[in-house]
Amino acid sequence: MPLPEITEQQLLSRLEPGQGREVVLFSTPMCGTCRVGERMLEVAGATGRCVRLSKLNINFAPMLRERWRIESVPAVVILQGGELLHKEYAMRSVDHLLEYVRKDKLYPV
Repeated sequence: MPLPEITEQQLLSRLEPGQGREVVLFSTPMCGTCRVGERMLEVAGATGRCVRLSKLNINFAPMLRERWRIESVPAVVILQGGELLHKEYAMRSVDHLLEYVRKDKLYPV
C-alpha cells in the first residue's frame, strides 16, 4: 500500500500533545534513495502493526525543515505527542525501520 502524501499544513495540524506516535518520510520526487526508503516503509507498513505512516515533500515543507533541521533526504522523522523524538537518515533495512514503526514496541531510546 503506498504511503499517503501529506502537506506541511496537514502535519502541522496533527502536532498536538497527546497524539500517538507517527512516522513521516521527508523526501523529494527525483531522489532514488528516497524511493527505496519509501518502499521499505511500505513493506514495514504491510505488517498491519504499524503506527501512522506518511510522506512529505521536503521542498514544500520549509517551516518543518527548519524547525527540525532536516539536513538531507530521505529522512524518517519519528513523532510522539506532537514532538520530534528522532530523525533517521540511514535506511538500513526493513527490520531496522520496523523498530520505529511498530505499535507494540516502545521507541528505542
